Amino acid sequence: MAGAGGSASSPPPPPPSSVDPRNGFCSTTRTFYSLRPPNALPPSSQHLSVTSYIFARLSSSPAGKSVAETPAVINSSREGASITYGEFFSQVRSLAWNLRSRLGLSKGEAAFVLSPARLDIPVLYFALLSIGVVVSPSNPASTPVEISRQFDLIRPSIAFATSAEAHKLPRGVRIVLLDQDQFYCLLWNDNVGVPLPAPEILQSDPAAALFTSGTTGQVKAAVLSHGNLIALIAEYEEIDERDSHPVTFLTVPLFHVFGLTMLLRVIVLGHTMVFLERLDFFSLLRAVERHRVKFMPVSPPLIVAMVKSDAVDKFDLSSLEVVGCGGAPLGKEGYGLTESGGQAAVTDGAEEALVHGSVGRLGSNMEARIVDPVTGQSLPPGQRGELWLRGPTIMKGYLGDDGATASTLDSEGWLKTGDLCYFNEDGFLFIVDRLKELIKYKAYQVPPAELERVLLSHPEISDAAVVPYPSEEAGEIPMAYVVRRPGGTLSAEQVMEFVAKTVAPYKKVRRVAFIESIPKSAAGKILRRELITHALSGSASKL
Repeated sequence: MAGAGGSASSPPPPPPSSVDPRNGFCSTTRTFYSLRPPNALPPSSQHLSVTSYIFARLSSSPAGKSVAETPAVINSSREGASITYGEFFSQVRSLAWNLRSRLGLSKGEAAFVLSPARLDIPVLYFALLSIGVVVSPSNPASTPVEISRQFDLIRPSIAFATSAEAHKLPRGVRIVLLDQDQFYCLLWNDNVGVPLPAPEILQSDPAAALFTSGTTGQVKAAVLSHGNLIALIAEYEEIDERDSHPVTFLTVPLFHVFGLTMLLRVIVLGHTMVFLERLDFFSLLRAVERHRVKFMPVSPPLIVAMVKSDAVDKFDLSSLEVVGCGGAPLGKEGYGLTESGGQAAVTDGAEEALVHGSVGRLGSNMEARIVDPVTGQSLPPGQRGELWLRGPTIMKGYLGDDGATASTLDSEGWLKTGDLCYFNEDGFLFIVDRLKELIKYKAYQVPPAELERVLLSHPEISDAAVVPYPSEEAGEIPMAYVVRRPGGTLSAEQVMEFVAKTVAPYKKVRRVAFIESIPKSAAGKILRRELITHALSGSASKL
């Protein structure tokens, strides 16, 4: 697999002495620097895979000394379906040897993965990463046309899929079926025979090619290096807790950057990961109660459901201490994107969480600029512009798309996020909206996400999305798609009046349609293109 050019994994140099200690802004370089202590990263020249890094850190930690019999992964959909850390290490070792000796896979090749959540997917990921094969997972709901485009980008030498999904794969590709004996033998045959020389994996080598959602354009494959992934998990430290092996419930899919980084987090800390084969709200609540879940990364729709559903009171969720949210706008969360490894800014602790509407402060080792999209000038705190990011977690580039890479990453390693943002005087980052999604009402720009937050504050609205609707007079007007709570009788006029009381006149919602559900990607992002097409068709059909 040809690599994509891009950033190194080394941390940026120390910030200048002229940095404002309150917000991290340097008036000389016009750059915001992280106010958090830098993470210690291995030398960028050191040969190291993310698998080796995680296993070495775990084995040297207090948790690693008692982890062998601890469940690493639990499938809560099936009684007794779990693997211990001892089994996990053994299966990774066996699979890695067999992938090289029996299947002939080698460093630099790409492996396409098409599967729903399974116990053996974490094993497959770690084994592939350990031998330098690039992991490229796809949403199992993808169509054959979408998968064909993904294949054109990454050109995999092998595909791993379940029997139910394999028919979507292009002809001619070598396929290993995950639910058949061939794969089981690769996992459990520990007679590794003649030792193979360890592949020399550089931290700059590609580790994963993750498909961006394509909600606003054609799908792309963002390449993250081993150094990127190591930098992402370097900040996680083992905490001395009464519960030595806390449980994480992974509700986000493993083919998404959020799911992948959470998996790496679980293993490096020696925690237990719980998942469901098919995620539904009541099963989620039951699993939290049953497994005494302490940490749960979720997508925004689940946060909305937990806040608004009466079912939450029927379950004992007292073990739940931390809910991490990402993948799509929520209004108060951490911030990241696939191209930044899923993390750029974080909210750390109860005090930072009090800054309502912010996504937190810059993560360790990160730099940022707020750039005027018209003049190209870097802006100080309090002014809005496009967010640019630089740091050791920034992707290498888009695989198979040099044009997209050049327009997103500049020669100095800055990632142009396409998000309209600003930092306040205390260094907290606020996301206004996607630049491309701003609604152009007359001479004004209206952020859909701001209106969606207002709509979701209404007690009779369970979900909402705002899109542009063409207008001869104004160019575009905000149109709201609204999901009423069960039994609700809210009218379009009431919706528009509610919003009008909260926002400036030019931001008012001027058209409303009611819908059974808002179309979203697996990561929880609103599929605005589908709603725009529906609105322009004038159809009353249900999405």
